[in-house]
Amino acid sequence: MELWDAYDGSFNKIKDMTLIRGERIPEGVFHLVGEIIVKHTDGSYLLMQRDKRKPFGGMWEATAGGSALQNETPLDCAVRELREETGIDFKDLLEVGRVTSNNTIYVEFLCVTNCDKDSITLQDGETIAYKWVSRNELVTMQKNELVTERIQQFIKELQA
Repeated sequence: MELWDAYDGSFNKIKDMTLIRGERIPEGVFHLVGEIIVKHTDGSYLLMQRDKRKPFGGMWEATAGGSALQNETPLDCAVRELREETGIDFKDLLEVGRVTSNNTIYVEFLCVTNCDKDSITLQDGETIAYKWVSRNELVTMQKNELVTERIQQFIKELQA
């Protein structure tokens, strides 16, 4: 059973309230998700292809990420998810935004790395492939290729 902290819409932790993965989240209550865009120092971005057994299976994601476990900070969550989903062990992530949608607070981070581009590891049951793409390739991907258009907007905003 995966336990999450509960937050209000202003990103305050709700004392004495625990959420359980798979159970309905009450109206006005949010759980936390850390998302990490991985940008290589050469300017390319990492995409991960979702396992075909997952929702949106076979589509590409421009982020590593997932739900924060109970008592986990957004940064701790992002570091853990980045390591689990890509094999990149990087702690100096830059928080670049927060978005609230559908009972979820997405805390968005940027990882700029010079890792060996062939060293990415796939997480069994989560991802089946990866590729590095240019910023232009990423922001012009079609709706049926990329899991969320919100991430394309995220990339555009990072270029400012």
